[in-house]
Amino acid sequence: MRNKYAANHVLLRDGVYYYVRRVPYDLVEHYKVKRLCFSLKTKSSATACRAAQSISQRLEDYWLGLRLQKMDIPAIEVVKSDIGPDDDSSPLLSKALALYLRLKGVGKGDVFARTATRNNGYVIEHLGDRPICSYSSADAASFRDWLISKQMSIKTVKRVFASVRAVINIAITEQGIDCINGFAKTYFPEEVNEAKRKPVPIEDIRRVQNLCMSMDDDLRWLVALISDSGMRLGEAVGLLKADICLDSEIPHLLLKPHPWRSLKTRGSQRSVPLISSSLWAAKRLLESNAGCPFCFPRYANEERCNANSASAALNKWLREHTQEGCVIHSFRHSLRDRLRAVECPSDIVDAIGGWSTNSVGQSYGNGYPLEVLSKWMEKI
Repeated sequence: MRNKYAANHVLLRDGVYYYVRRVPYDLVEHYKVKRLCFSLKTKSSATACRAAQSISQRLEDYWLGLRLQKMDIPAIEVVKSDIGPDDDSSPLLSKALALYLRLKGVGKGDVFARTATRNNGYVIEHLGDRPICSYSSADAASFRDWLISKQMSIKTVKRVFASVRAVINIAITEQGIDCINGFAKTYFPEEVNEAKRKPVPIEDIRRVQNLCMSMDDDLRWLVALISDSGMRLGEAVGLLKADICLDSEIPHLLLKPHPWRSLKTRGSQRSVPLISSSLWAAKRLLESNAGCPFCFPRYANEERCNANSASAALNKWLREHTQEGCVIHSFRHSLRDRLRAVECPSDIVDAIGGWSTNSVGQSYGNGYPLEVLSKWMEKI
C-alpha cells in the first residue's frame, strides 16, 4: 500500500501506522539521525493518533529540557558571589594539591613536587587557600595580572596556570565534584618582544669544545657532553657511569629515568650515539671519581639531581665565550639546526633529541636502531 500521512506526525505504511517527525535544527547535535521514524504497532487510526499525541508531548518536554541546558542561568554571578568559602563543600586547594601529588607524583622526583607546590602556592598567596570551586574566572584573571606584575613572562604564567588547572581538575574528577574549574579558560595576552632562545653558532661550539678539552674539569665535561649530543641539562647531570656504553660497537648513552632524575617525556628515554666532544667527555667521566657511580656527583646523588645549580654555573661561564643570549640549553637548539643542515629526516631528529611527536605511528615498534642514529650524528 502507498505510504500516506494520516495526521499529527502519523504515517500509514503497508497498513501499519508509524510516528515520523523531523528533529529540530537546534537539537540535531543530540541525535544520530535527522528524522525520527518508528512503528506505533497499530493498524487503528484513532489509536495511532492518540499514541502520536502522547509521544509528541513527551518529545516537546524533553526538547525543552535540552534547550534550557544551553541557556545561561539568570543571575548566576549573584549565586556565585553568595557562596563563600565556608559554604563550599569542595576541598581546599592545599588538600587538592596533596591529592594531586599522591596520585601523580609517584616516581616523578622532588622537582615535580616542588614545582606543583610553588605554583599552587602562588594562588594561595594571592587568593587564599579556599575551596577549589569557590575560585571564579574573575579570580583567575586577577591571579594572572598579579603574576604578570611580578615580572613573570607570559610563558611562565601559562605554565603556572597549567599546574593549577591540573591540580583542580584531578580533584574534581577523583571526588566527583560538580563545578567548573575557574582557571580553565583564562585569556593570556601576547608576549611583547618575546626573546627567542638562540642556537649556539657552530664557530662558538668549536671554540667552547676546545676550551673544555684544555680546562679538562667536571663542568667542562658536562658542557662537552651536551654540545655534541643535544641532551637536556637535567638528563646529563643525572647520568650514572653505568649509563655510558663505550664497549659497544657504537659508543652511546642510555637515557632512562632514575629515582633522583625523571625524564621529561616518554620519548625522552632513548639511546644517544656519542661522537667527537661528547665521546671525549664520556671517556673522561669514566676515568674520574673512582668508586662513585654518578657522572656528576657535584650535582646528583641518590636523593636529588640539582640541574638548576649546574645551569647557573655553566651559563655564567658560557656568557664569556659565546654570543649574547646563548645558554647551555642553546646547544640543544643547535643540534637540531646541525641535523637539518645535513638533511636529516625530522623523525630521526626527534628520536636523537628525545623530542615528542604528534604521530601515533611513531609509538609503534622499537624505534630507529642505533646504527641509523649514529650515521646521522656522524654527518654533523
